[in-house]
Amino acid sequence: MTKPWIIKQVKSSHGRMRRQRASLVGLGLGRIGKVSTRQDSAAIRGMIAKVRHLISIEQEGGGS
Repeated sequence: MTKPWIIKQVKSSHGRMRRQRASLVGLGLGRIGKVSTRQDSAAIRGMIAKVRHLISIEQEGGGS
């Protein structure tokens, strides 16, 4: 089983394309500083790719 992704919004969605804003909502984000945890899947990876410039990502449980 894969570990979940921890996704944090670091830039605003103001002035971005509608599809990018929709991807942020799909990831459970919407304002700067908000953090969401999502399981790894093809759909989540696609949304992350759309808004990579607006978010920071790390994988949960980086330690042993």
